[in-house]
Amino acid sequence: MGTEGIQDKYVNPYTDFGFKLLFGTAMNKELLISFLNALLFKEETVKDVTYLNAEHLDTQEYDRRAVFDVYCENEKGEKFLVEMQRGEQQFFKDRSVYYATFPIREQSQRGKWDYELKAVYIIGILNFTFNDTDEDYFHHEVKLVDLYTHKVFYDKLTFIYLEMPKFNKKEDELESMFDKWLFVLRNLSSLFERPRALQNRVFDRLFEAAEIAKFNPKELGEYWESLKNFRDWYSVMSTQLKKGREEGLKEGLEKGLQEGLEKGRKEECFKNAKKMKQAGIASDVIAQVTGLSMGEIASL
Repeated sequence: MGTEGIQDKYVNPYTDFGFKLLFGTAMNKELLISFLNALLFKEETVKDVTYLNAEHLDTQEYDRRAVFDVYCENEKGEKFLVEMQRGEQQFFKDRSVYYATFPIREQSQRGKWDYELKAVYIIGILNFTFNDTDEDYFHHEVKLVDLYTHKVFYDKLTFIYLEMPKFNKKEDELESMFDKWLFVLRNLSSLFERPRALQNRVFDRLFEAAEIAKFNPKELGEYWESLKNFRDWYSVMSTQLKKGREEGLKEGLEKGLQEGLEKGRKEECFKNAKKMKQAGIASDVIAQVTGLSMGEIASL
């Protein structure tokens, strides 16, 4: 497999290969640990993770086109399901809740068991937006809340959604590790040199692992295939979006034209009715001729 078409220096994390390389391999698990701590705990709370079999999640084949899973647990037995969702699904929130049931049910024990559960975190890195009411609100942390007290009712089930298109911080605006991680995820494939703001051990490892020139022929072939799939998907989605916009514009123009004609016809009726009324013609006759109601004629 050659390198034709590959001009980026670093891997695209929105590809299946890129996401699994950075977050789903044992040799790079320190990257996942750093990301989890930056996102959830703001300190070095997670010390280690063990990768679990994502097949236990019963992921459907059609999901693989849009969703990449990393499933792991930390040293406390807490479960983390991290997903890269590059395309919006109609019921993606339902899907998140559905998959949250698997790491919960897996904790059941034979014999005597008091139902005590370890925490479960569902993390969605979204390459789309689902809430356009606030352009700055991109980091959603969802828990079960008592609507009366507005307090967390159950703190062991957490859903995190990151609307990546809304994260637009520049390099000189990066303050926390959380900012730096989102900057990397959003911009990695478009970088040609390492930003000065990302100079620490964790990002040393990330940029080393992500450099395409260091891939062996097998890795390069797998990445190229994954990148091709991503580009094909992106092309299809862009085409469908453009088509939808064009159809919507056409429908809007047709509707506007129809409404305009109807408005003009109505105005002409009022104009003629007013002249007929001034000429002393009976209102019931005017109504029959123009189609206006008796109330509309009376208001002239």
